[in-house]
Amino acid sequence: MKRMALFAAAALVAALAQAQGTAAAAPAPTADRPAGVQKIGVINVERLVQESALGKEAFNRVKRLNDQKKDEADKLSKELRDMEQKLADQGSALADDKREALQKTYQEKAIAFKRFQDDANRDLETAQKKELADLEKRVFPVINQVGKEKGFTIILNKFQSGLVYADDSVDVTDDVLKVFNTTVSVPKPAAAAAPANANPGAAASKAPAPAPTKKPS
Repeated sequence: MKRMALFAAAALVAALAQAQGTAAAAPAPTADRPAGVQKIGVINVERLVQESALGKEAFNRVKRLNDQKKDEADKLSKELRDMEQKLADQGSALADDKREALQKTYQEKAIAFKRFQDDANRDLETAQKKELADLEKRVFPVINQVGKEKGFTIILNKFQSGLVYADDSVDVTDDVLKVFNTTVSVPKPAAAAAPANANPGAAASKAPAPAPTKKPS
């Protein structure tokens, strides 16, 4: 599974970087930035994914899914290799009907494995798109907020805009990370639902009392 063997969240980082493009702030003219004067900033989107709390959570979720699919793929692949080896070692010694049955089973497993690969890649793409959409929804307002507060006309994606040089003074990544990590909370994991009528003392209160022990005469 070549695609799943790659670093799963790399696609998430690239997708967010490509989707962002240019974030326009378009602030009103101020004394520091009169009308007609353009102030351009840049942002490192990859750092937003790698260093923000939400980005790390998204990264980990995609990676866990990737690891799960890879483990399943490795197991299926091993089964196919074992069957292939069995056919090579014992095929000629087997009765025709048993050899044909083994070959048929091998072909069915090979088809199932290919189907699993396709489904797994589709599941990963869906998960990446979902994480991307959630990150976009949460990070873009923060970029706009920082852009307006600092008087930028536009903020460019540092590594996806054709930019070859930018002074560090116009890089707003640290500012966005600070606001993003302090104002956007990471959703807490859903707590496991308690069983209906769960009561630690219920079983003890309903349990019959032990029969009295008869003293020896």
